[in-house]
Amino acid sequence: MNAPTNPSRRNFFRQMASRFDPNAPAVAPWSLVPEVNAGDGDVLWSGWTGQGQVFVVGDEGRVLHFDSHPETQRLGWQLMDVPIRQPLHGIWGRSPNDLHAVGWMGCILHFDGKQWQSVQGGVVDNDQGRFTACTENTPLFAIDGNAAGEAWAVGDNGCVLHFDGTHWQPETSGITTNLRAVTCTPGGHVYAAGNDGSVIRRDEHGQWQVLDCPHSSGLHALLVLGEDELLLAGGRYFVDQGGFRGELLRYADGCFTPLTFDTPLPRLRALRAYKDGVLIVGDQGRLFYLKDNQLKQLECNTHHDLMDIIPLASGEALVVGDFGTVMTAAPEFVHALAPAATDETTSHWQIMPSATERQLWGITQTHDGTCYACGDAGTVLRLHHDVWEPLPAPSELPVHCLWSCPGSGLFAAGQEGRIFRFDGQHWQLHFDLHLDLTILALWGTAPDSIYAVGDEGLILHFDGLRWQRMPSGTTSALYSLWGLDDAHLLAVGDFGLVMRYNGDNWKDFNAGTEQFIYGIWGAALDDIHAVGLSGTLTHFDGQRWHAVPARVQDDLLAISGSTSGVFAVGTRGCALHLEHGSWQRETTPTSEGLRAVCATAEGTVYAVGDRGVILRRRAP
Repeated sequence: MNAPTNPSRRNFFRQMASRFDPNAPAVAPWSLVPEVNAGDGDVLWSGWTGQGQVFVVGDEGRVLHFDSHPETQRLGWQLMDVPIRQPLHGIWGRSPNDLHAVGWMGCILHFDGKQWQSVQGGVVDNDQGRFTACTENTPLFAIDGNAAGEAWAVGDNGCVLHFDGTHWQPETSGITTNLRAVTCTPGGHVYAAGNDGSVIRRDEHGQWQVLDCPHSSGLHALLVLGEDELLLAGGRYFVDQGGFRGELLRYADGCFTPLTFDTPLPRLRALRAYKDGVLIVGDQGRLFYLKDNQLKQLECNTHHDLMDIIPLASGEALVVGDFGTVMTAAPEFVHALAPAATDETTSHWQIMPSATERQLWGITQTHDGTCYACGDAGTVLRLHHDVWEPLPAPSELPVHCLWSCPGSGLFAAGQEGRIFRFDGQHWQLHFDLHLDLTILALWGTAPDSIYAVGDEGLILHFDGLRWQRMPSGTTSALYSLWGLDDAHLLAVGDFGLVMRYNGDNWKDFNAGTEQFIYGIWGAALDDIHAVGLSGTLTHFDGQRWHAVPARVQDDLLAISGSTSGVFAVGTRGCALHLEHGSWQRETTPTSEGLRAVCATAEGTVYAVGDRGVILRRRAP
């Protein structure tokens, strides 16, 4: 399931009647970041930030690194050892331990958290001691990637390179003009742009298409506003005006439209979403803030050309450019690297009155739209008219999971391998394993096809007449169960274990991690997410599992999705929301552990956990 497009981005240029607020925080003055270890002759071209760290790349193979963690913060900005001396123009990655940088002479570098290594490019003729005129040495100017770990780099002569997670391979772009920008959309498209108004789009099948852009501007930047909506920036030289003039274009509904303003623009270099609008930088130290089709020039104490914008987790940003320039509007640079503390009153999540103080282990929405939660001491709660009310207890034992479909009644399972069925009035014992094994998850397709998994590799199947144990081939606990139909089921367990059922037998494969996996959910067979110990996040794209950068250290215990989005919850009140292909932490009004989450068909999301806590996140 693709993350929903942010409506505010889609409406940047539709809210023409809105007034620009000159007192908005986005117009704060920009100042130089102190003690940056860059010389006056250095051009800094681009940067990346994540998990409290910043990497900035520039001329002469320079890579500057700042780590805000307490044990390393005192070291300040550090110049990293890099195996080349060619200019580096772009950097992208999924974590500080998995970064890619591209630059002059086709150079591609990779950082594994310990050292930078040369991957390709920079081929030298040993006889002449000069760079060889070969395709591999085509200069690269930009790189971007997606949450699955794929990346694209673009450069001169229409060069496009694709990284599939392991290898770089050239792709046919269909053009020969120089490309200077590339960006990925949440829906799987990739756009690239460059000289003479060149714009190309890669579809989900890997084919590049040349878009008909009637404007001949040299394009340097792209910003995704929607799946097929872009903002493009650049400029071209005008003889009669004696210099470059910046241009902004909007692409929507298959058409390119220039945006015009009274303010004259220099050549524009970069665009980023910023504080409900767009931050724009360009030559001569010019910064602009665009919102609701109103353009405001920001106060900036430099005249050096500005090359790129690096968004920070706190909502602030860094701007880098010529003469070693690194700037921010944040009052304190180090604090801006971490997400700003959010007042609980602004949280999307609210605590609901609970009918128990028992630990809650599970929550589900049944076929008729009713939500149920379950927990210790036989606790089963039903949400009725926005109030959680207790049902009779099936037994005194903990209930870990619930499931229902039309005609089946409500099933509850948990400790000692017991499964109960509720007919609307009374609970009846439906199955007893007669073993001290806990059933941890239920799932089914019909009243005569229900599955259960649990401790020590336990897998059970109900065929409408009786429950039978299925051979699993594992002794690992199986914590969660997800399926598309009776021939496509997945169960997850210890050390990255994923058990896959094909309708005949269960086989195991690994989710690309050695951590315990506690929850799994998918929108389709090529879009499956799993979560687990120590912030583990991994995604299956139909071919392979890809580790996703963790923004939290909390254990993630459950995951659920619907048309409202995909959500994961865990210890210490942790809640994550998948937005535009990346996981974002959301503030919750509790520090209790959250054990289960349910994204309902209506868009409301519920999470339950320790001490009977129940949270609700209303649909936007």
